[in-house]
Amino acid sequence: MKTVTLDDTHRKLGAKMVPFAGYDMPVRYSSDLDEHHTVRRAVGIFDVSHMGEFRVRGPQALDLIQRVTSNDASKLADGKAQYSCLPNHEGGIVDDLLVYKLADEDYLLVVNASNIEKDWNWIQQHNRDGAEMEDISDRTSLFAVQGPKAAAALQALTDVDLSNVPYYSFVQSTFAGAPNVIISATGYTGAGGFELYIPNESAGAVWDKIMTAGQEYGIKPIGLGARDTLRLEMGFALYGNDIDDTTSPLEAGLGWITKFTKDFTNADNLKKQKEAGVNKKLVAFIMDGTGIPRGHYELVDAEGQKIGDVTSGTQSPSLSKGIGMGYVKTEFAAPGTQIFVQIRGKNLPATVNKLPLTKGAEV
Repeated sequence: MKTVTLDDTHRKLGAKMVPFAGYDMPVRYSSDLDEHHTVRRAVGIFDVSHMGEFRVRGPQALDLIQRVTSNDASKLADGKAQYSCLPNHEGGIVDDLLVYKLADEDYLLVVNASNIEKDWNWIQQHNRDGAEMEDISDRTSLFAVQGPKAAAALQALTDVDLSNVPYYSFVQSTFAGAPNVIISATGYTGAGGFELYIPNESAGAVWDKIMTAGQEYGIKPIGLGARDTLRLEMGFALYGNDIDDTTSPLEAGLGWITKFTKDFTNADNLKKQKEAGVNKKLVAFIMDGTGIPRGHYELVDAEGQKIGDVTSGTQSPSLSKGIGMGYVKTEFAAPGTQIFVQIRGKNLPATVNKLPLTKGAEV
């Protein structure tokens, strides 16, 4: 089991540590409910240093990224990031990832922790023209400072005007005294904020300075438990749950990052799938009454016939209702459609909803 650089810090803060994606990670410090509301209403800091980071450089870098990813990285300007995925040859997804353009011929790919080795081998397999690749995962820490007060909490630690960093944009600068930090207006919570890529040797000092600067804004450390409820309220897919090697990006509602204006792995077959239409779609839903959906619960129609499966589910702290995501037959995918979740032998009603699920809720 690997550990993040600040493992001792999290233990001293009272974190409950659990194995996750090959790492010992903090799942919570106080309670999932308190941590969730802290991020929605104020500001929280996650240590997500288990994520993987690859540098891709050289004249062939863009060609390689274009070949292995579904989105069109040629549209990226310096200082911009892009959500994308790595399609496999069978119609599924090797992983989803972020692509950062640091400069011409210089990119950063950020991949899921559980897929670091798998993704590295997959990309290298397609690196036929010799782009320079470097795995910097083990020497990079990543903090996600999320919430409506994140910019205010961080502003004193940098000369960068954080209010002028648009969504899915980033700046490389000194931050909290640490050089060459990537300050990225991205995140996995829907609450706004920044992700900070920091050299391991600076991680402890930067964490402490963020906690001190954020004190007046109510900052708290946040674990993976609240990270999951936050992303589910937004309908953000989790690899291994909602998308995997068997799920098509088109089935998963990721047509918007699947650009047929270029050639990429399995593009022809995915284009045919788009033209023919998919048989199932990933949807988000809210329980009509009581009941908490969980992964692998069956989804059925009014007659009790199976129409799909839950991929992720939880009790939404913002809605005080059960929410979930799952694949259903296409005819049941429209918002407003009633479906049923099989929970402990009962078929409990739920309604397919547009995203985010928390729109209009008191958060």
